[in-house]
Amino acid sequence: MSLAHAPDSDMKSEIDNAVSIDEYASAGNASADVVNRATIRRGLKPRHAQMIALGGSIGTGLFVSTGATLAQGGPAFILVGFCLMSVLIYIIVTAIVEIATYLPVNTASMSYYATRNVSKSMGFALGWLYVYSLGILVPYEITAGALVIDYWDTPVHVGVWITVFIIVIVVLNFLPVQYYGETEFWFASIKVFTIIGLLMLSFILFWGGGPQQDGVLGFHYWKDPGATNTWLVGGSTGRFVAFVGTIISCAFPFTFAPELLIFTSGEMQNPRRNLPKAANRFILRLLVFYIGSIIAMGVICPYTAKELVGGGAGAKSSAFVVGINRAGIHSLGSVVNAAILTSAWSAGNAYLYMSSRALYSLAMVGQAPKVFRRCTKGGVPYAAVMACSMFAALSYLNCGQSGSIVFKWFVNITNTSGFISWVCCCIVYLRFRKAVDNAENKPQIPYHSWLQPYGAWVAMFFFAILALINGFNVFFPGQFSASNFLTAYIGIPAFFAVYLGHKVWKGRSDPWYLAVPDIDIHEGLEQLQNEEPVDESKHGWRKWAQEFT
Repeated sequence: MSLAHAPDSDMKSEIDNAVSIDEYASAGNASADVVNRATIRRGLKPRHAQMIALGGSIGTGLFVSTGATLAQGGPAFILVGFCLMSVLIYIIVTAIVEIATYLPVNTASMSYYATRNVSKSMGFALGWLYVYSLGILVPYEITAGALVIDYWDTPVHVGVWITVFIIVIVVLNFLPVQYYGETEFWFASIKVFTIIGLLMLSFILFWGGGPQQDGVLGFHYWKDPGATNTWLVGGSTGRFVAFVGTIISCAFPFTFAPELLIFTSGEMQNPRRNLPKAANRFILRLLVFYIGSIIAMGVICPYTAKELVGGGAGAKSSAFVVGINRAGIHSLGSVVNAAILTSAWSAGNAYLYMSSRALYSLAMVGQAPKVFRRCTKGGVPYAAVMACSMFAALSYLNCGQSGSIVFKWFVNITNTSGFISWVCCCIVYLRFRKAVDNAENKPQIPYHSWLQPYGAWVAMFFFAILALINGFNVFFPGQFSASNFLTAYIGIPAFFAVYLGHKVWKGRSDPWYLAVPDIDIHEGLEQLQNEEPVDESKHGWRKWAQEFT
C-alpha cells in the first residue's frame, strides 16, 4: 500500500518498517515500489495542476528581463528566439510527461527517472543540480521582488521586504501541498489575467487607440528603428552575433518550467489523467503568454528605448510599461508592477517547492541523508523544506554592494543548469523509449506525442550547443574577464565533477549506463495501476465544474 493513501496513525510505523531504501539503492535498483512508500500526499487538485501548467514559474523573466533581450536583438530576433525556444521546450514537456505518466511515482523527479533509466551517477548529479540551482533561484526571485517594490519609492529598507518575502514563501512551503496548489492557483490566475489584459491593450494600441497616438501604430517600430539590432560588432556580423545572443537570452524565462510539471506530478491527484491535460495546457501557455507577449512588446515598444536597459526597478524596465507610457497611458505602471511582484513571489514559492522535492526524492533513493525523508502528518517533507529554505538567507547579500557581487556569482553558476537539465531529460527519455520499444511484453503507454522520439534528439543537440556557447561573448575583443568566463561555463565541469565523483565513490562496480535489457520498465507498475482511481470524469458543464473545484 502506498503511504500516500495510508492512515496518519500508521504512517510513521510503516515507513520505519519499510524495505531498506539504502539496500535497494546500493544495489542500483530504483524501485518504484519502494519509492511509493513516501509519505507525501496527492493533494493537488486538477484545477491546481492545470493552472500551474498555465502560469506556474512565470517570474520576472517574462515581464522584465525580456526588455533587455528586446534591446539586444530587436523585435524580429526575440520573436524568432521565443518561437524556437517554445518548440524545443514543448518537445521536452512531451518527453518527460510520457515517462511520468507511465510511472507516476510519488517522489517524481527527473533525477529519479535518470537513476532508473540511465545510471545512478546521472541521477545523483542531476538531483543535486536541481537542489542547488532551484534553491539559489529562490533568493534571486526574493531579491527581484524586493527591488520591484522600489518602483513605488518606498522609504522602507530593502532588507525588510526581503524578510517579508522569505517568511511568506517559507511558511507556504511548510503547509500541506493543497495550500501550495491553492496559492499557486491564484498567483497564476493573476499572471494569466494580467498578460491577457496587456495583450488586449497592446491590440488597441496597435490600431492607434492610445491618447497620444497619431494614427495606426501597426508595425511601425519594425521599420523605425528596425526589426533587428547589432550587438558587440557592427554590420551583418553584428546582427548574427545579436541573433545568437538573443536565442541564449530567450531561454531564461523558460528555465525549469517543464520540470515543474514532473515535480508536481508526485503530489497530483490521478496523475495519469491530469498530467497529460497539464501538458496540453502548456502549449497554450507557450503560444499565448510567451509568443503573444513578445509580439505585443515588439509592436508597442522600440528596441532603442533607453528604459529597457536603464529604466530602474520593476515595471520601469518592462517593455509593456515602456510602450504603454509612450502611448500616453501613465496610470497602468503600478498595476503591472503589482503583477510583477506577485510573479516574483510565485516563482520563489515554486522554486523552493521544487528544490525541496528534489532533495526529498534524492533521500528516498539513498542519494541524500536519511533525515530528508521525514515528513509531517500532512505529507510535507519538512526536513527538506527546512534545508532548502536556507538558500533564501542569501537574499540578504544584496543589502550591500560587495555582498551583491558575491550573490551574482552564486546565481551565475546556474547559467547553464537549464541547458544541462534539458539535455539530461532528453537522454533519460531516449533510454526509456529504447527500453519500451525493445521490451518483450511491450507495455501500454498512456501518453505519447507524435513529436517523439525524434524531437528529443533535436532538442538534445540544440541545448547541448547552447550550453557550449552560453558565454561566447566573452571571447570578443575587450569583452573577456575571468569572472564572466567562469560564471558562464563553470556549471558544466561542476556537473561532470559531481557525476564522476559519485561514479568513483559509490558506483565503481556499476556500468556507465544501463544496458537496454537491464532497464526495468515493469517494476512497480502493477501496484500503481491497482491504486489508480476509477475515471469518473464528467462531460459538458459538469466537466468544467469538476475541473475547477
